[in-house]
Amino acid sequence: MIQSETASFRPWQNWLEAPSFGEAAFNETIDGGQAFRWRRIEDYFEGRWGQSIVRLRYRESGIQWSAPTSEQPEKITGALSTYFALDSKFEELTDALPWRSDQPLKTAIDAFPGLRILRQPFGETLFGFLCSSTKQIPQIKAICEAVALDIGEALPDGSHALPGWQQIAEAGEARLRAAKLGYRAKYIHQTALYLAEHRNFLKETESATTEEARKRLMQLPGVGRKIADCTLLFGLGRLEAFPIDTWVQKILARAYGLEGWKTEQLQDFARAHFGPSAGLAQQYLFAAARAGLIAA
Repeated sequence: MIQSETASFRPWQNWLEAPSFGEAAFNETIDGGQAFRWRRIEDYFEGRWGQSIVRLRYRESGIQWSAPTSEQPEKITGALSTYFALDSKFEELTDALPWRSDQPLKTAIDAFPGLRILRQPFGETLFGFLCSSTKQIPQIKAICEAVALDIGEALPDGSHALPGWQQIAEAGEARLRAAKLGYRAKYIHQTALYLAEHRNFLKETESATTEEARKRLMQLPGVGRKIADCTLLFGLGRLEAFPIDTWVQKILARAYGLEGWKTEQLQDFARAHFGPSAGLAQQYLFAAARAGLIAA
């Protein structure tokens, strides 16, 4: 169990560089399936990535943050800046989407103003989405937490970071199965062994073109097109990546009249219709479908 309730946290501070969020977009960005190590506690979210531990809460006046007193404020705000991709102008990217002639997309953007794509640690993103197959968000969170507690390094607040791929390789498949990973344990352990042997694989993948990076990721055990695209979108900010899972397939079928289209055809449609920020459009549509605002 996470121990942070007993740790010493800083008083709440205004995040002066925070992006402009609507409350719905703030909640959905953090807790809408992009990342799996956030949990809601009372009126705030508590999250972990890498060695960072941060609490965030929404206020009409802006976003506030808190962190363990052992962490320097400059380090935390720097980590937040990277994690929320403050170097990307999402307002302009959203405005460039075809919402003026696309009613489902307009409905989604109107409902979630300020929605962003996170830029998470690449290796952690790959792990999270390898855990995600046929699982719901709460289940994926529980799996990630179980693996972190069993294998991951202890953090200052008593919780644990996700393990690195070398740690996962050394832990073995049986310990992954104990975290209720089921058949995924085999693929994740095989991937960990491969990455432990090819230590520059992820770094080289990060610097590759999106098409080449996708091909490289799909060489890994258990990684298909959807997991590869999720890793590229939510780990590297490759907005041209358009993950298609069952939800998105239903959205495209019912909201855009694409019943019976194959995944490859849907990918072609997304690239042509939504443009270079198709992945951002996908997240808007996913959020709206989860909220019951458009057909799925």
